[in-house]
Amino acid sequence: MTETKATEPKLFISYSWTTPDHEAWVLQFAEELTSQGVHVILDKWDLQPGHDANAFMESMVTDPTVTKVLLICDEMYAKKSDGRKGGAGTEAQIITPEIYAHTAQDKFAAVVRERDADGKAHLPTYYKGRIYFDLTNPSTYSTEFDRILRWVWGQPLHVRPEIGQKPVFLTDNAVQGKIQSSVTHRRAMEAVRAGESNAVACVREYLDTLANGLETFRIKTGEENKATFDDLVVESIDAFTSYRNEVIELFSVIAQYSASQEMIDCVHRFFEKCIPYLHIPPNRSHFFEWDCDNYHFIVHELFLYALGILFKYERFDAAASLIDTEYYWDDRRERDNKMHSFAIFRDYLRSFEHRNKRLDKRRLSLRADMLHERNKGTGVDFQYLMAADFILYLRAARSGYWQGWWPETLLHAGRHGGAFELFARAKSLKYFNRIRGLLKVESKEEFAKFIEELQSDRQNLPSWEFTRVNPSALSGLSNLATTP
Repeated sequence: MTETKATEPKLFISYSWTTPDHEAWVLQFAEELTSQGVHVILDKWDLQPGHDANAFMESMVTDPTVTKVLLICDEMYAKKSDGRKGGAGTEAQIITPEIYAHTAQDKFAAVVRERDADGKAHLPTYYKGRIYFDLTNPSTYSTEFDRILRWVWGQPLHVRPEIGQKPVFLTDNAVQGKIQSSVTHRRAMEAVRAGESNAVACVREYLDTLANGLETFRIKTGEENKATFDDLVVESIDAFTSYRNEVIELFSVIAQYSASQEMIDCVHRFFEKCIPYLHIPPNRSHFFEWDCDNYHFIVHELFLYALGILFKYERFDAAASLIDTEYYWDDRRERDNKMHSFAIFRDYLRSFEHRNKRLDKRRLSLRADMLHERNKGTGVDFQYLMAADFILYLRAARSGYWQGWWPETLLHAGRHGGAFELFARAKSLKYFNRIRGLLKVESKEEFAKFIEELQSDRQNLPSWEFTRVNPSALSGLSNLATTP
């Protein structure tokens, strides 16, 4: 005897002898189940002359070795069950208390073979309201038959996964970030889409709510979590994801419906309000340099998405405005320097360096990996984030900003291959003229000279071991402005 035989399920089929055709269908159905390893108990096979029919039916319903009972329900079966007539009626008297006594029972199930003129399934009264299998439609027979087999074998299609560990950010030492932004987000989305006169005000209200709510994500290094503080940084970033997705949705509708200068100024002010979170509060005397790393990642990621989305919808003037316009922050430690370039939104994450070593991950850039992984499902192709990173790098290099801009995402540029979309399209002189303001150049010749200077200084090009940024290739330099 095989292992399958030893563990095969036993199933009793209850049905009505309505017509010879119906009996033939039930017999074929039983044979199909048998061919799939199910021990089917059927009156035509198991009830012999001289046997007590009532005792047979009762034993099939109450026998613990019979693991499943299928009720083949057509109009006649339903009527006999409700009227307590014939074999179906006898079985109904036995089955009814079994079902009602066990609300969550899974031994009995109905197979619907017929529906009435209104399309309602013919079911006994005692079974109504319960889930059944539907074999009335030939086109879905195979799918429903597979469902029956899964039920018989106790192998459901959808299995509850194992419950994981409690998230680190929910522990007593963690900050439980929560921002009540759903209402203002929905209001802003609807106002922008509808082109309402108060759209800018609604967007400002939402972005102010978000900026103020960032405070709830503040984390702090203590002796109890110093060694694993990087876990808290990552958990905080993950906890912010739903709000990041809200912002991505809003930036997308702004780019499509209302990328006016007034609206872009509103977005600009939002990023200004984020700057204080990138620095230790002045009233904190004891701190570690990575206490703001979660904010550095969150704001940097949002800035890349803001530009990437504007690139996607070819709002180059709006993107240039976010890059060109300096950001106000009153750093009380440097009172003479209150205006800052976009480079303020990117800083090195010491906690990620620590994490890479502590967990022996041996990754070239955990930050690049995380940006790439978190991009999935956003609706914004990663190439737009890389293009934004690339242009920010070019602009910082061209302007000579002392803090520069390290293009984290370009670690993955090799997978993209060739020039980014906006540069590929800039093969056309007309299109190149559209992005000149973004690049801060007056001509292709001026841009080419700058790229060649960058390319010649290989030692200062961003690199990760053997992977080095190639500005000429990513900008499609040789093809720029070569057609009308």
